[in-house]
Amino acid sequence: MTRTIRWGVLGCAGIAAKAVIPAIQSSRLGRVAGIASRDPVRAKEMAARFGIAKAYGSYEDLLSDPDIDAIYNPLPNHLHVPMTIRSLEHGKPVLCEKPIALDAEQARELAAVQKAAGLPVAEAFMVRHHPQWKKARAMIDEGRLGTVGVIQTIFTYYLDDPGNVRNQVEIGGGALFDVGCYAVNTARFLFDAEPVRAISLIDRDPIFGTDRLTSGLLAFPEGRQLAFTCSTQLSLTQKVTVLGTRGRLEIPIPFNAPADEPTTLIFDDGRDLAGGGREEVAIGPVDQYREQVDAFAEAILFDKPLETGLDDAIANMKAIDALFRSAASGRWEEV
Repeated sequence: MTRTIRWGVLGCAGIAAKAVIPAIQSSRLGRVAGIASRDPVRAKEMAARFGIAKAYGSYEDLLSDPDIDAIYNPLPNHLHVPMTIRSLEHGKPVLCEKPIALDAEQARELAAVQKAAGLPVAEAFMVRHHPQWKKARAMIDEGRLGTVGVIQTIFTYYLDDPGNVRNQVEIGGGALFDVGCYAVNTARFLFDAEPVRAISLIDRDPIFGTDRLTSGLLAFPEGRQLAFTCSTQLSLTQKVTVLGTRGRLEIPIPFNAPADEPTTLIFDDGRDLAGGGREEVAIGPVDQYREQVDAFAEAILFDKPLETGLDDAIANMKAIDALFRSAASGRWEEV
């Protein structure tokens, strides 16, 4: 009989309540068995809301519980590495929200601990588990677009609440860490390559100090490019366009694809500007968060290799580091 993973959740983050806890509760291989918060009242409220058996008034109490098999870590960015390491010290695998760390060096420190512990750790890029991205990659690999030269990505939203963790620079807030990381991750996936240099332009909020608007270029081998814009203070927009010599591919809702509705890829062979070569590729409804947690559970239960481990997370952080360095130096930076 297949055992069910008993998940513990660190904190009461919005992404946990909105997406990941419901995904775990409806997954094939797991259930949330406990949730912890430094505010015991919040933990009890979340536990009652989602039918979670145990609520803890400290993270340590949850990590010490032998009835918890694995940890989901959606804490603020500055706590990703320290609390993931603490979880590993308690013998528990960790699915950690993105970005995995505040820089690549911190991610390498985590990888060293993970290797010694011999337990799975994954960065929670749920998009890697959605079939629309796998189909996009397949279409590129099959040559439908010809030779791909550039990916253009926009990921923006508006949030001016000073109390929100995304607007607190000292704990890893800002657009590049929060949403720009998706542009980097998915370009690396579609190109199946690592960028070699980066240049960026950042506008920082004068009060928060966070990057509220970041645009960047990543240069990949063979002349390929990612051009992206991300923001925490522009209207809600998501779009990815992949341009090749024989056509283009658009992903209209690339990152927050609805779990209960189909998604659509749009291919156009570029024969005219009126859409004469337009083709829609339908993808059925998929909860990408549920696919993510079940994939992680399979790594624990069946020793199945993770689709993306910490090597991939470190590579993503290296590119983000280079983009931040470029904004400070005003020139191209090596990745």
